Amino acid sequence: MHPLASLASRARRLCIPRHALLALLLFTGMPGCAPTARALDSGTLAFEGQHYRVVHLDLKREHLTLHWREPSSGQPFGSIETLRQWGEARGQRLLFAANAGIYDRQFAPLGLHVENGKTVVPLNLAHGNPASGNFSLLPNGVFAVYPDGHAAVRTSAAFKAEGRSAQWATQSGPMLLIDGKINDQFIDDSSSLKWRSGVCVKTPTEVIFAVSEAPVNFHTFGRLFRDKLGCRDALYLDGSISQLYVDGEGYAGAPAFMVKPYAGIFAVFAKP
Repeated sequence: MHPLASLASRARRLCIPRHALLALLLFTGMPGCAPTARALDSGTLAFEGQHYRVVHLDLKREHLTLHWREPSSGQPFGSIETLRQWGEARGQRLLFAANAGIYDRQFAPLGLHVENGKTVVPLNLAHGNPASGNFSLLPNGVFAVYPDGHAAVRTSAAFKAEGRSAQWATQSGPMLLIDGKINDQFIDDSSSLKWRSGVCVKTPTEVIFAVSEAPVNFHTFGRLFRDKLGCRDALYLDGSISQLYVDGEGYAGAPAFMVKPYAGIFAVFAKP
């Protein structure tokens, strides 16, 4: 008798509950019982008295994409749940999602937005517009994934100077970290506290998203990426509307009543 079949037989004789038996068989690697998708590296992290939800993505394994409008109708997705249902209707399970860069009053991306190699909104280098809010805190920056599967966070000026075409990209601001230094615009003991989300690229294929579970200031959020996550360049995505979604774990970040429609939404769907 196969060792796993023997294990199942003994479990039945011992009246082990079915759910416990299934867990045991999955752990022992019974053929045909492996999960359909490998779980993402997601967890809660404590830093300086606050908690954060942090998701590590390995771009060699997970395909990160960016979405604004439903392709056939042209209507904005607006929410992670709408994007999840859209994927589900196509047999694609949403494993991860997060709001992307800052957008304008018409719910369009305020800066660069690239989907699958197509520049939908161009790079925005306009400075000092109060209507831009945090976007006008300089320098702002770009998070991009390139056709070779590598990613980077760059200031907007550096991204333009490099002249590389991105496969997926969002522009937001301000930069949280630039070459290992906290943005000079930030005040250590600032009383401007909000839920905040951000992204960094630790290695060319390791992307880290984080969202605060309670309001924090920019300086604290920047230190999280530098001192706890070990990043050198990090980009702020947005504030009090920000959430991360992880399949099987639900939402983290801002409470639901704070959330407004999104423009860009990052996503990882399970591979077929």
